[in-house]
Amino acid sequence: MKWSGLPKGTVTVLGIPLDENSSFMRGSALAPAQIIRALHSESANMSTELGVDLGSSGGWSEIGDLQLSSGRDAIDQIEAAVAELIGSGMKVLSLGGDHSVSYPIIRAHAKAYGSLNVLHLDAHPDTYEEFEGSKLSHACPFARIMEEGLGVRLVQVGIRTLNPHQRGQAKRFGLTAIEMKDWPPATMPKLDSPLYVSLDMDVFDPAFAPGVSHHEPGGMSARDVLRVIHSLPVPIVGADIVELNPTRDHNAVTAMLAAKLCKELVGLMLASPTSPPQKY
Repeated sequence: MKWSGLPKGTVTVLGIPLDENSSFMRGSALAPAQIIRALHSESANMSTELGVDLGSSGGWSEIGDLQLSSGRDAIDQIEAAVAELIGSGMKVLSLGGDHSVSYPIIRAHAKAYGSLNVLHLDAHPDTYEEFEGSKLSHACPFARIMEEGLGVRLVQVGIRTLNPHQRGQAKRFGLTAIEMKDWPPATMPKLDSPLYVSLDMDVFDPAFAPGVSHHEPGGMSARDVLRVIHSLPVPIVGADIVELNPTRDHNAVTAMLAAKLCKELVGLMLASPTSPPQKY
C-alpha cells in the first residue's frame, strides 16, 4: 500500500483482490484493477454528480492492492491493513474482491468507531450460517458481522433471493431486509452514525451490471442506487464495492458503473468526519 505521508482524513481507495471464498465461479479478484482503469477512462471525467471534482479537489488517494495469502490468514491480513489505515486517521473505500472481504473490513471499522449502522445493497442477504462448509464464504459475511455485534443495525436493500434459512437469520439478527419486490425509495428506514456502506454489484439488474458472477433478474437500476447513496442522512465512515467479475463483463459496462459508484462514494466520504475515535 502506498499511503505513507498522506494527511489525516484522506479517503484511501484500497484494492482487495480476494475471490477464493466465492461460490459458483471466481474472477472478482480481477476487479480492483478494472475499476481503477475505468475510473481513469478518457470517456468520462472525475466530477461527481454532487459537484465534487475529484480531479482537482485532493483529499483522496489510490493506494494500490493488498498482497494477500489465503484462507483465514488473508481475512486477518485484510482486517489488519484496514485497521492500520483507520488508526492513522485515514478513511477507507475498499474495492473487492468477493463479499467475504466485508467481514474483516467492517470488523476493523467497528473496532475504531463502535457498533456501526450498516447499509448493505445486494441481491443476496449473505447471512448463511455456513455455505458449502465454510463460515467465511461470500454467502456468510453478514452472519459473522451480526454474531459479533459489529453492526448495531443492518439494513439490506435490493434483496431478491431470501430462502427460509435466510428469513430465519433475518429474524434472529433483527435486521431490516427490503426485498426488491417491495421496493419504493420511500420505505428506506432511518440510518444513524457511524454509517458503513457495502455495495455488491449484483444489487443491480443484470441489464445494468452483466459483469457479476450471480445474475439475479429484477434488480435495481443505476439511478435507484445513486438516489439511495445521495440521500443518505449521515456521513459515511467507510465503504466497499464488491463482486464485480470482469470475466463476465461486456465492454467494461459494469466496471464503468463500479467506477462511477467509486467516484460518488469518495465524494460523499470527503464530507465525513476527519478521523474516528482513537480506539487502537
